Amino acid sequence: MTRINSEGIPREHLRFALKNPRVVADARRIDACLMCRRSKVNVAGICEYCYSQLDGEELIMVTRLMSGVDA
Repeated sequence: MTRINSEGIPREHLRFALKNPRVVADARRIDACLMCRRSKVNVAGICEYCYSQLDGEELIMVTRLMSGVDA
């Protein structure tokens, strides 16, 4: 999955976005997933659907953010 919605961040840019606290905070503030713009995002700014699609380094980064550790 590269991107579901043209307004979302392309998958290849997700790791960079997760390292930027302002981008994640903005996604949480407006309650819009970084990748698909759905609502109900977690503390990493990712919705449940996109979270289930993550793997590798992206999944590790989001899991660390969710546990309170910086990405």
